[in-house]
Amino acid sequence: MTSNPHSDSKFDSIGSRRSNRLRFLVYLMLMSCVCGCGPSTTAADSIDGSLAKLSPTRAIESIKALCAIGPRFSGSIGMTKQQEFLEKKFTELGGKIVWQPFMVRSPLDGQPFEMKNLIVQYFPERTKRVLIAAHYDTRPFPDRDPTNPRGIFVGANDGASGVALLIELAHLLNYASKNSPNSIAVGVDLVLFDGEELVYQEGRDEYFLGSTFFAREYLAAPPGYTYNAGVLVDMIGDADLSLYYEENSLKYAINVTKELWKIAAELKIKEFKPKLLHSVRDDHLPLNEIAKIPTCDIIDLDYNDRIKKRLNYWHTTQDTPDKCSGDSVVKVASVVWTWIQRQKP
Repeated sequence: MTSNPHSDSKFDSIGSRRSNRLRFLVYLMLMSCVCGCGPSTTAADSIDGSLAKLSPTRAIESIKALCAIGPRFSGSIGMTKQQEFLEKKFTELGGKIVWQPFMVRSPLDGQPFEMKNLIVQYFPERTKRVLIAAHYDTRPFPDRDPTNPRGIFVGANDGASGVALLIELAHLLNYASKNSPNSIAVGVDLVLFDGEELVYQEGRDEYFLGSTFFAREYLAAPPGYTYNAGVLVDMIGDADLSLYYEENSLKYAINVTKELWKIAAELKIKEFKPKLLHSVRDDHLPLNEIAKIPTCDIIDLDYNDRIKKRLNYWHTTQDTPDKCSGDSVVKVASVVWTWIQRQKP
């Protein structure tokens, strides 16, 4: 993901764009008045025994297992191993597996090769659905590493943490489908995007290949069901988690975004901070702009050394499981799961 097509930075600080701030805040005020009509929530609605089935230990073990495969960039042997691992895992957890293959050209030599999005469906017969998404490819190299920008990048937070969260949700969805199907009123698709950042050279190579293909296919060949809304999770495993409103999420999916942060407050998950801080270009943009699925991006961009507050682990060799926490994954999963339970057809 990146902040804008003319920058290799992942995000823009809102404070660095003061000329646009007032206009955007006015827009938010208007939209809050016009669109703030989502379903009401209460703290009692969020207290559900199913939340206890989320496991921080299992979540961090998922991150470790994925990182043990090694680099998992698109078209790599590691990606193939990860796909095999995830197909087996989600099948065991009762999901209906749908592979969505598509062809791209390698940014290195222009040769065509196959990428694959992975869609895991629960309650597949339901025509009103929500999607929970993450990318599962890793950056080819740790290009921001100060000493070894062509070293090994395993993407514990930027890659594996989002997958770990979807695995946690799959445990709950599998249980619900067998024991309390009426506890969820909509179908749920867990979507893993390939090709989010197959980028060797900024400014030349394209981001969001898998989500763009997914969005175009949804628009061009409607699947017989519709997505009411979506949630994208990215970099949510940081042991020092801080989650702020993201500008494009408020622009395109203000109801979804505000509802998620409201649920977090009800659940007393303080890591969700109701403050606008960043603007991010991520997989939610094709979903919002092409497919017209209102989708919020839950993302932690402050991936730093908690003690020294200097080194940013993002896109470095230091993005490893020891910088992540299963508790962080489960906190975000708790919010997303509660949001799923409150969705109406």
